[in-house]
Amino acid sequence: MQINRAETASVDVPRGLAGVVVTDTALGDVRGFEGFYHYRQYSAVELAQSRGFEDVWHLLVHGELPDAAQRSAFVARTASLRRLPGEVLAALPAIAAASGRSGPLAGMRTALSLLGAAREFRPVYDSDADQRRADALAAAAAVPTLLTALYRLDRGLDPVEPRDDLPHAANYLYMMTGSEPEPERARAIEQYLISTIDHGFNSSTFTARVITSTGADVVACLVGAVGALSGPLHGGAPSRALDTLDAIGTPDRIDSWVRERVLAGDRIMGFGHAVYRTEDPRSRMLRGIAQRFGGPLVDFAVEVERRVEAILAELKPGRDLHTNVEFYAGVVMELCGLPRAMFTPTFATARVVGWSANILEQAQDSKIIRPVARYVGPGAPVAVPAGA
Repeated sequence: MQINRAETASVDVPRGLAGVVVTDTALGDVRGFEGFYHYRQYSAVELAQSRGFEDVWHLLVHGELPDAAQRSAFVARTASLRRLPGEVLAALPAIAAASGRSGPLAGMRTALSLLGAAREFRPVYDSDADQRRADALAAAAAVPTLLTALYRLDRGLDPVEPRDDLPHAANYLYMMTGSEPEPERARAIEQYLISTIDHGFNSSTFTARVITSTGADVVACLVGAVGALSGPLHGGAPSRALDTLDAIGTPDRIDSWVRERVLAGDRIMGFGHAVYRTEDPRSRMLRGIAQRFGGPLVDFAVEVERRVEAILAELKPGRDLHTNVEFYAGVVMELCGLPRAMFTPTFATARVVGWSANILEQAQDSKIIRPVARYVGPGAPVAVPAGA
């Protein structure tokens, strides 16, 4: 029998699949050399500046911005999906206790799996488009409720029931704190959430699409994406970027602290991006939001940004490194009163919408994603030695 060797059909690609096109998408794109990204045909930053979260959610799931009637119906539908099944609520205290110092995002992986089982989500391979969309909306709407409940339970507080009369971002803050947020803070978080819903084929989005290509259910795809997001090189950086400001401490320490880290080969958290070769448009927008609040933290962050970019330009010429979304995201969330333990979970409450849209798009393609690896171990076959 003739065996087709995999390497005869293989194609060498860059490490990390950098720049490799793996599929087509109508959801959006990131144009790194221009410092621009979009959701479908609209600038993502412009959407964040002028529309509400539910409008953009509708755009990604249904392919168009809603009119007034569509918005009203979509807001009502997603609000009705915020409440959790009884068996999931009953399990949350144990999940929160088990996840402990790992935080709400770790607990959500388990809780989200339980939600999928409780709601009996079926594999996308066996579902029609309407059912897939219903499952995606139900899962995404429940994520903020899961995260805030786990956060509060870990601190000995009872979960706060969601409110149907509050928009997505305001309700999220309400469930976290138990108090209705100030409009300025709710809007700032809403703009942050909109700006981070989707961002090309990042690691978590690609993970969600790989799992979708197997035909798995929506929640299985989302849990895989959450696992990818939990890595500090992906979604785990907002609080670490703010930790950088804490470590520097005062303006007179900026230059010495940064030079020491750069010369030691350390990464300055909150600076540089895998795609952008110019200023990250999300960072630019979030800087503006932070400056609306003003205050010592914002002034210090702006000065750190200025000096770090200057030092990086001096010590790493030609790299053109700027702040990424995590730098000012941390500042904005701090100004809005979010605890640092909830920075990455807050990112997840936005990105779950983008993951869901990617799952729905990938589910239309029945081809499984199945690359190959180059074997570099000892030559084979070698005779198996006799046992002792």
